[in-house]
Parts: sequence; C-alpha cells; structure tokens
Amino acid sequence: MNNKLCVITGANSGIGLETAKSLADEGAFIVMVCRNEDKASAARTQIANETGNQGIDIVLCDFSVQSEIRKAAQEILDKYDQIDVLINNHGFIASERQESVDGYEMTFAVNHLGYVLFTDLLMDAIKKSGSARIINVSSEAHRRGTFDPDDIQLKEGFSPMKAYSNSKLFNIMFTKELAKHLTDTAITANCLHPGVVATNFAQSGNFLTKTFFTLGKLFMKSPKEGAETSIYLATSPEVEGVNGAYFKDKKAATPSSEARDENAAAKLWDLSRDMCGL
Repeated sequence: MNNKLCVITGANSGIGLETAKSLADEGAFIVMVCRNEDKASAARTQIANETGNQGIDIVLCDFSVQSEIRKAAQEILDKYDQIDVLINNHGFIASERQESVDGYEMTFAVNHLGYVLFTDLLMDAIKKSGSARIINVSSEAHRRGTFDPDDIQLKEGFSPMKAYSNSKLFNIMFTKELAKHLTDTAITANCLHPGVVATNFAQSGNFLTKTFFTLGKLFMKSPKEGAETSIYLATSPEVEGVNGAYFKDKKAATPSSEARDENAAAKLWDLSRDMCGL
C-alpha cells in the first residue's frame, strides 16, 4: 500500500479510524472524510503518532447535504490526480423520520445517496489508478430491508431500524450494479458486513436503539476486529479482480435474495442517480 491514496469516509472513529490506522501503517496516504473537524484532527494525530505516517489529510463533509458532498469531492479532485482505494464507511441511524436539506429521509440520504454521489463524483480520479478498489460498508441488517420503489423514503411505516436496514440493502444493490458498470475497467467494487461492532454510531438513534447497542457491546466485535474485512478488501492480492461480491469475515458470502435482484438494482441505480442530480 506504499504511497497509494486511500479515501475513507467516517474515518475519525470506530471502524473507519481502525481502517485508516491500518492502511497508514502499511504506508498508504490517507484522506479522511469526516463531519467533525475537532474529532478528525484528534484522529489524525492519533494515527500519525501510532504509525509514524504523516501522510494524512482531512476533508470535511456532512453526507446528509449533497452540496457538501460535491464540495468535498471537488476538494479531493483539486488536490489529487488519482485514487487507489475508496472506502465508503460512514454510517448513520436517525432517531425519527426527518428529511435532509435536499428533501430526502435522513438515513437514506446519508447511508445510501451519500455513497452513490460521492463515488460518482470521484470516478474520474478512481479510473486513473491502475487497479482501484471501491469498498462499501454494508451490514447483515440488510436482510431485514426491503426495496419498494414507490416508498423508498419510508413516508409510511418508518422506524429507525427499518430505515437503517433498507439503507444497508441499498448499499449491496448499489455495489452490484456499480460492479456491472465497471466490468470493462480495472476497477472493482465490493461490499461487506463488518460484524456487529461496538461503536458509537447508534447514539443518534432512538432510546431503544441506543439501549440495544449499549447493552450489547459486551458481545460485539471491537472496532479493530470490525475493520478487518475492509482492510482485507483494500489490500489483499486474494481479491484482485473480484467484483460485485459481498464479504463477511474476509470471505465471500451470499446476501439476501432481494440484494441479488438485478432488475431491482438497476431500478434503484436510476432512481438514486436522479435524486443526486447525476
């Protein structure tokens, strides 16, 4: 990974931080894309101190706001010619149904549209790499998700976990459709379940969600363990050329039948691109 440019979203805590730390330790140049400047700066200092790698940049972005995603992507493109690894890692769970400034349900906007728009905007730089890898962090929660193109934003029947599960399903569907579009390139796109990881991401959820994750932390993976599959997909020669797959514990796994529905994935692709103005 020496001198390879790795862009990692949500890199200031949890799985993202551990992923950034490991890749920095292997000599990669890291671009941390984070919402909170203070937390990002503290994380950069921690990574630099623990790895001795000073090649760490911070780009600020709130992934619920499409204008910020566009601004962050442009900042990266202005600084760097090519991207070798893009890891869409950021995650969010809303405590109640609310809409982003762009008018989209918040969990859907951050977890799905954020992946779609950011990836597309960086594609020119990704294509300049000899063999770039795009990695999307999904979850086994996708098995509880459904794709209803007529109510993709859960205007009816919203619950925090339903919205989250749907977004993780959409991550896999997006990855599989993206992989199709990359068939004639040297770029691969894969996704993964990191495990049930003891991080603070659920603190934005409602009381029941927060309580579940707080009580369950004793039985969950550490962030370092949760980052292992992301790191594997970013670095391992074993997955060179593997495209459109879903991984668990560093092994290819079979996602839900809905996640494998090619017609649904194509429809989601078109809907998502329209919502992102692509």
